[in-house]
Amino acid sequence: MNDLFANQLWDDELQVSPKRTYRSVELFAGAGGLALGLEKAGFEAVLLNELDKSASATLRTNRPNWNVVEGSISDIDFSPYHGQVDFLSGGFPCQAFSYAGKSRGFEDTRGTMFFEFARAISEISPLVFMGENVRGLTTHDNGKTLKVIKQTIDELGYYLVEPRVLNAMNYFVPQKRERIFLIGIRKDLVDSGKFVWPAPFSRVLTMKDALKKGILYDCDVPNSHGQVYPQRKKEILDLVPAGGYWRDLPDVIQREYMKGSYFLGGGKTGMARRISWDEPCLTLTCAPAQNQTERCHPEQTRPLTVREYARIQTFPDDWVFEGSMTQQYKQIGNAVPVNLGFAMGRALIRLMNQIDAKAHLKIAV
Repeated sequence: MNDLFANQLWDDELQVSPKRTYRSVELFAGAGGLALGLEKAGFEAVLLNELDKSASATLRTNRPNWNVVEGSISDIDFSPYHGQVDFLSGGFPCQAFSYAGKSRGFEDTRGTMFFEFARAISEISPLVFMGENVRGLTTHDNGKTLKVIKQTIDELGYYLVEPRVLNAMNYFVPQKRERIFLIGIRKDLVDSGKFVWPAPFSRVLTMKDALKKGILYDCDVPNSHGQVYPQRKKEILDLVPAGGYWRDLPDVIQREYMKGSYFLGGGKTGMARRISWDEPCLTLTCAPAQNQTERCHPEQTRPLTVREYARIQTFPDDWVFEGSMTQQYKQIGNAVPVNLGFAMGRALIRLMNQIDAKAHLKIAV
């Protein structure tokens, strides 16, 4: 796809807006990355559920009007929302499924968070739903987990668009981050609309786009608190060039830093890793200074700050994160990038508009 064509598709999708108010429910809402993206696309959340206390506080602080229900999803009765909600979404945690070898679909998911997600779908009966998860869901338990999820969705009365793994860096996000998305359309509405995956942006954004004034933000990243390195670790990472990692250190320093890992196989490219200004950030984790997934600032020898983390996930600068610094990093690291959620939201709004138009046409006839 050439840049001009990709730009046109992206620009066209930016013009998509809801033909009416589409009411939504979001589960496992976290710090609100997906919810914020969907809001920007035009969805109106009537309920957001989140178990974590600090993440729930983050949602309430930034959106006092949102109906944030804090606590276990298992304790929520979704039946009052039956027929009242158009769309349901959530990044259900992928726990290990246990198998008796009988492939019992919905029954096989009991005890997992996907079961609760499926229960919400069953009780609400939305027109469309979206589930998202880590890329590893595609191969989890040799593909058995995804197979049972697909079977369950079919049993619930939904057509599942073939799941797709999207890389956030293709959707106006300065980060390499892959997520799998599952889009379900209620079977009685399948002929009323066709889901089309969002078009990619014409170029890949970089750390410079994230932290400096430019196409993504209208100012340099604000100062904020962040973790610091112990003195010896800082001395070692001072020797790593932008875009480099432990193999760029002198051999004697490699041995000191890597210890026993020095002799093991594998590239371990995340260790002693300094991000480059001219590349997207590697996938953010729940902390910026973990040994296997180091995320060192391109110039300064320090971990990325909380605000830098947030920008790499495309949160707006005025989005406040509650809780301790550790909890803030965790909330941001677990989030769906806002702009990826926005891109998916526009594609979903386009689908909802099609369904709504056709459904009303059928009723009129």
